[in-house]
Amino acid sequence: MGIKSFQGKRTATIAKPSEPILVSDYMTRNLITFKEDQPIEEVIETLIKNKISGGPVVNENNQLIGIISEGDCMKQISESRYYNLPIDKNNTVQKAMVKEVETIDGNMNIFDAANKFLESKRRRFPIVENGKLVGQISQKDILKAALQMKGNSWK
Repeated sequence: MGIKSFQGKRTATIAKPSEPILVSDYMTRNLITFKEDQPIEEVIETLIKNKISGGPVVNENNQLIGIISEGDCMKQISESRYYNLPIDKNNTVQKAMVKEVETIDGNMNIFDAANKFLESKRRRFPIVENGKLVGQISQKDILKAALQMKGNSWK
């Protein structure tokens, strides 16, 4: 009579407590930022050159004062087209940017951040600490985090 099944010595598996995955672990820290007195045309060139869809607007103290996106630039182009004029050199970031900027905490769990993206329909959130811009998290950063955790538990 042979051995039917042998699994070896059974030992209890010890589950490691899972640490929360934080926004600060995946946020971008080296940001392309804009100043409020920059011309829109310069912003458009920067967006295209760096293959980004927008960025934070900061003052000389690196404090977040707004955010500018492709959509904001498109509005300026549309207005120029409406009046059959070239893009006005006096059109600056200050006139086009969104001043009411929603931010998130760098200590937020990455899954809570994903829900916040779904609820708000935003593509990026700046992260501010002590009044200074320290980073930004995008939807793409959340996707990268999910791919890295593919084999792990979703806790």
